[in-house]
Amino acid sequence: MLSLLVTVLLAAGATHGCGVPTYRPLSRVVNGIDAAPHSWPWMASLQYLYRDGYVHTCGGSLITPQWVLTAAHCIHYEITYRIVLGEHDRSVEEGTEQYFPINDKDIFGHPNWNDHCPQCGYDIALIKLPRAAELNDVVQLGCLPARERLVYGGQECYGPGWGRLYNHGPQSLILQQAMLPIVDHTQCTEPDWWGNLVNESLICAGGYGQSSCSSDSGGPLNCQDASGRWYIDGIVSFVPVQCNTLKKPTIFTRVSLFHDWMDEIITNN
Repeated sequence: MLSLLVTVLLAAGATHGCGVPTYRPLSRVVNGIDAAPHSWPWMASLQYLYRDGYVHTCGGSLITPQWVLTAAHCIHYEITYRIVLGEHDRSVEEGTEQYFPINDKDIFGHPNWNDHCPQCGYDIALIKLPRAAELNDVVQLGCLPARERLVYGGQECYGPGWGRLYNHGPQSLILQQAMLPIVDHTQCTEPDWWGNLVNESLICAGGYGQSSCSSDSGGPLNCQDASGRWYIDGIVSFVPVQCNTLKKPTIFTRVSLFHDWMDEIITNN
């Protein structure tokens, strides 16, 4: 029987589908460069109120017209947040943006997430928007991977984000993307890679001189299937202290393991 979440996604995607951008992503990216505008149309910017304006803090992914997937470590309940969809260049008002104020009661971090043990996994959260997003050429749904879906070593996946351009550097104003090849679990747990800090609920990608960086957290790991459809196989969880460190790939929450939890949250809220 199809789960509720899959049913919701199929119904919402009947017109617009999921995982097939109107504007195609650039390919063969070795390190971070500007993404083609709106080529990751499920990409969300999670922003918090600071003084008189909002500041980008994490990425996210639109998985139904009213739900955004992000990382649990991005959430602090005493902060005022908003979600922005249809964003590309944060320095200008492009006319494509959709803004959503977020209430604390509509933020759901996984109950097993432990800030003091990121390597333990469960770094996943759902945010309910106050209204349904308008799906169009620049705001579309990302596809969730099936429970049995696996990624494989060497598979070329992409990590988009507005995170820092380099260690201690500024956040990018324009959405960046980098090709992050999957590193299989055996290699990723070698002593000179991440060692025992990575369990099998996590995905390693990058580590050959490229990685996500601070403020990329919560964003998707986009992996393509044979049909050309993109799936949100991972959520950025943690990165090396020094971005782009050799043998220290970005660590992602494996999304396919959390269908039951996502179903429960969406069903009950």
